[in-house]
Amino acid sequence: MPIARKSLELWTSLGTSLGRPLVRQTGCLSVGTKESRPVSGGMEAATVAGVPVVELGHDELVARQPQYAGLEPEDIAVWDPGAGICYPERNVRAHTAAARSLGADVHTHTPVSGFSADRDGVTVRTPAVEFRASQVVVAAGAWLGALVPGLPLAPREMPMHWFRPRDPASADFGLDRFPAFIWERGDGSVLWGHGSDEDYGIKLGLVRADSGTGDEADLTTAVAEALPGLDPRPAKAVPCMITDSPDGQFLVGRPTSTSRVVVAGGDSGHGFKHAAGVGELLAQIVAGEPRFCATDFLDPRRFRRDTRPGA
Repeated sequence: MPIARKSLELWTSLGTSLGRPLVRQTGCLSVGTKESRPVSGGMEAATVAGVPVVELGHDELVARQPQYAGLEPEDIAVWDPGAGICYPERNVRAHTAAARSLGADVHTHTPVSGFSADRDGVTVRTPAVEFRASQVVVAAGAWLGALVPGLPLAPREMPMHWFRPRDPASADFGLDRFPAFIWERGDGSVLWGHGSDEDYGIKLGLVRADSGTGDEADLTTAVAEALPGLDPRPAKAVPCMITDSPDGQFLVGRPTSTSRVVVAGGDSGHGFKHAAGVGELLAQIVAGEPRFCATDFLDPRRFRRDTRPGA
């Protein structure tokens, strides 16, 4: 929660300075039975973090979201009005422009083939040029484990899909009427997504209970059953890579206490929404400054048996 809050703070400030929002707080519905992970976990997280949320009974949920079909009689929801979506393309462009304005050199389309660290610094290799620095931050997504061997990371493919309403004139699936949601269904699968706005279509995804992921056929079936107002055939699909850690938490920090390398990854599908806050932590780690929140649970060394000082 502190990292999410820091990301919201930073993106709101940057968006205000640019005159264009980088985050839209549409709220989010966590749907399922009272014992389901979205509902029980959402309530527990809100209580711990002191976030005000609203519990909706079954009838309230049905009246609020007529787009939903196939709700079980026991299904309820938790409404978090402070949640929402962020705009990744806008954010990447805004961060890059801000970095350049502060004197950073940005080398686009320059793949890193590897790096080597010694007692005096780090050499980063690319096909065109080598860079020399006192420290290096490696935040390479699914390629992090290849660049920094020994990290317990498991990349997997998770395609992203967008959909259209059956009725092109329908406004029922705009972001104002169809906000972000996480819905655990009767078979244990989790359907998630959000409505459309000027930049995006209706984005939906599915996580199956038995496999941790779902293919396009599974998603099409779930959309047809749960959201009959949508054409269940995806209008657009884009490949995406997720990198899982053993406990589902990020790896942010130094692989060893004396390393000149700092890593960030293993976000287990939750990376971008925390990117600004993680970036702030990385800057504080590299600069040796106090961190805005505790980071022990992110320490890359937590999976090692030998956790003695200096290990």
